Amino acid sequence: MANVCVFCASSRTLDARWLDLATETGAALARRGHTLVSGGGCVGMMGAVADGARAAGGRTLGVIPQALVDLEVADLASDELLVTDGMASRKTLMIDKSDAFVALPGGLGTLDELFEVWTTATLAMHAKPMVLVDADGFYRPLLDWLRTLATQHFLKPAGLDLLLVANTVPEALDLLDARLT
Repeated sequence: MANVCVFCASSRTLDARWLDLATETGAALARRGHTLVSGGGCVGMMGAVADGARAAGGRTLGVIPQALVDLEVADLASDELLVTDGMASRKTLMIDKSDAFVALPGGLGTLDELFEVWTTATLAMHAKPMVLVDADGFYRPLLDWLRTLATQHFLKPAGLDLLLVANTVPEALDLLDARLT
């Protein structure tokens, strides 16, 4: 099947519902036969998505910069852990190793990764599907703002259409699977 990269928060102080969402995502990916590609961390949603995938019998590939390994937040249980020299090379390697992308709720790092993948898709540097999981309307304000960018011609409608939006994990994976076949 496919290597699916999941972007999500690594905060240790999140509400349990977000950790549960990440665990559900990892498990759902594994049940569908996909390999999880993650940021290689063992904390927050990033750790939960990897644990969920492994608990459901899935394979995990983590990509983490040495600086975060040094902070002892690396997912040492990962089936494969690739260590990079920095955040930029981490992002590049995650993109290269992935066939598709799912963005769960997250903060600046999640948005940075999502926008990098999305920008390169709008430039036709790849045609890998991307799905934003808008659980509980988490991304609704961002999506409203993005639509405004399109109406003001800062973003082409075709570029906006490249980012698929789902409200649930099963819906997100159905969208990805339809585009991966």
